Parts: sequence; structure tokens; C-alpha cells
Amino acid sequence: MSFTDREMWGLIHGMVLGAVFLLGFAGGLADLYGLRTALVTGTGVVERMRRLKIGVTTMAVAAWGTVITGTWVVYPWYREKGPDSPKSQLLADPETADWHEFAMEWKEHIAWISPILATAVAFIVLYYGSTLIRHERVRRTTILLFVLAFAFAAIAGAFGAFITKVAPVE
Repeated sequence: MSFTDREMWGLIHGMVLGAVFLLGFAGGLADLYGLRTALVTGTGVVERMRRLKIGVTTMAVAAWGTVITGTWVVYPWYREKGPDSPKSQLLADPETADWHEFAMEWKEHIAWISPILATAVAFIVLYYGSTLIRHERVRRTTILLFVLAFAFAAIAGAFGAFITKVAPVE
């Protein structure tokens, strides 16, 4: 089994960075949700904060890596001039044109919200540190931002998988 350079970058963009993003989200969400005084001892807070800082920072870095590799590495191949490019293939068929006009536009524009929100979450966690456990409103806001970052990325990832199924970058 061998991959072309384009397929390899597609895997890095969608699968490798996406898997890291998911792991960062799962761990970060569990730790943010459980960061309550009734559930964690003083020793537990220290351990949990270490994992939380690593998880949210990893998620932010993975999100930035995903949008940067997508925007400047994979998407130019998608948008190449010529009838064989994935964009041209999608637009040539009225039944698949919406995949470009809505789904790909979402990926190229709206998906940028995900790393911005993930970075805001990482900043909040790093700024507040273990005192985050005493600021319930900030913790809940952080969870909301974290879930929104994941939701924007999940929608973009699903669109990317569907688009790749219909018109892969080869």
C-alpha cells in the first residue's frame, strides 16, 4: 500500500490531526466537567489540572494544524484549475454542486472558528489554573466554548469525509 503526497497530506489533515483533536477534546471535556470542589480533593486538583492543561493545549494545537494544513496544503489541490480537480467535478454535476457551494465553503471559512475557540479555552485554563475550580461561571463558559470548538470541527470533518468520498484529492 502506498500513498501519493496528496493522499498523505489528506491523511495528516483529516485523520492524524483529527484523531489528536478528538483525544484532546475527550480528555479536556471530562476534566473540565469534573473540576468541581465536591468531586476533587486538593491532590486531585493538581493532577487533573496537569492533564487538563495538556489536553486543551493539544486540542488547540491540533485544531490550528488542521486548518493550516487544510487551507494552505490540501485545499489548493482541491481548487486546481481544470476539469479533473475535485472542485470542478463537484460543480459539473448539479446533484453534487451543493457539496462545494455549502460544505466546502463551511470547511474553508466557518471551520476557522474551531481553533480560535480552542485557543480561548486553552488560554482560560492556563490563566486560571487550579483556581478555575472556584469560578463556576468561568468553568461553565469554558465548557461551552470547548464544546462549540468541537462542534464546528466535527461538522467540518464530516463535510470533509463526504466531499472526499464524492471527489477525492488525488
